[in-house]
Amino acid sequence: MTASSPSLWLRLKHLSLVTQIILGLIAGIALALLAPEVAKSTAFIGKVFVSALKAVAPILVFVLVMASIANHKHGQETHIRPILFLYLLGTFAAAVVAVVASTLFPSSLVLATHDVTVTAPGGISEVLQSLLLSVVDNPVRALMNANFIGILAWAIGMGVAIRHAGDTTREVLGDLSNGVTLIVRLVIRFAPLGIFGLVASTLATSGFGALIGYVHLLAVLLGCMLFVALVMNPVIVFWKLRRNPYPLVLMCLRESGITAFFTRSSAANIPVNLELSKRLGLHEDTYSVSIPLGATINMAGAAITITVLTLAAVHTLGIAVDIPTAILLSVVAAICACGASGVAGGSLLLIPLACSLFGIPSEIAMQVVAVGFIIGVLQDSAETALNSSTDVLFTAAACLGEDEKEQRLA
Repeated sequence: MTASSPSLWLRLKHLSLVTQIILGLIAGIALALLAPEVAKSTAFIGKVFVSALKAVAPILVFVLVMASIANHKHGQETHIRPILFLYLLGTFAAAVVAVVASTLFPSSLVLATHDVTVTAPGGISEVLQSLLLSVVDNPVRALMNANFIGILAWAIGMGVAIRHAGDTTREVLGDLSNGVTLIVRLVIRFAPLGIFGLVASTLATSGFGALIGYVHLLAVLLGCMLFVALVMNPVIVFWKLRRNPYPLVLMCLRESGITAFFTRSSAANIPVNLELSKRLGLHEDTYSVSIPLGATINMAGAAITITVLTLAAVHTLGIAVDIPTAILLSVVAAICACGASGVAGGSLLLIPLACSLFGIPSEIAMQVVAVGFIIGVLQDSAETALNSSTDVLFTAAACLGEDEKEQRLA
């Protein structure tokens, strides 16, 4: 027995991270089925893992973006503009897909609406004001509250300022970036154990029947995400590369999407995406900026979640939605998605912002958020997988497209 134990441990240790995560998932489901009371006690393990992700994600985005901009050599081509365009186009297109799907397959929710009056729809000005206030937030408070828009603004500002500093200062920033990335890799190594605790405790507490009442809503959400991942994104990549996009699309889903599905954190999946970008032979000066940037603003999955759940509340309350309002919702959802936190469940907390467009009060909007958390086991995982894999996909498409364009001109 003692002789075989080290061998078993070594075999588990040498398995790929994805395989270890799948084993943790299976173990969590088995424990929830066989010993529910014991499974509930594993909630602490999951909380520790999620807390670790939440702790490292803000500082990771801040340091990586700042160091990448500060160490960028003047005159180097980074292709950031076409990548930014693809990020914004993809997020808006995902919101439009969600609006169409929600109109064709409307979902209804069980909401407590007594003694609650629905006022007239508000405007987009409040959303833009909120976004602007997030940009100019105190940097310390932005880091403490995981305000990724504020973190990104300060990281870009500091990075541009430090570009004019001495070489030693920029080298220190580079070393700091490597150190933070190493810490994140360490946290990710504990993902199988954390996922084991999350799955076991969630299923033991909520029961396997918790998802049954929301099958239709989940089907619309996951259907939209699959459509964007397998149809919309390939169309955008084909438009950029003018060749079969599916080998690149499927590689990004396999190498980045699966890991992000289980870790449920776009920001924590940054090291995985950086490594994949390196293996794809992309420009380091480009992906070292675009990948952390994408984890903050490229949120197609979040746009889908915000749109579908908001329109589910709208349908439940019997509010009419015309075409201009639907377009406005797509824009707002895309803007809200850019402010979604890079950690698990970040998009759900922005649903009240979108609901305010239809005059839905916070009492009802927060009930919709609660529904989101109930189905969050699948919704948030699929959302993060789409978000994170698209970061690499659009970075690769822009880099390869610009390289081929330069070769044709040469």
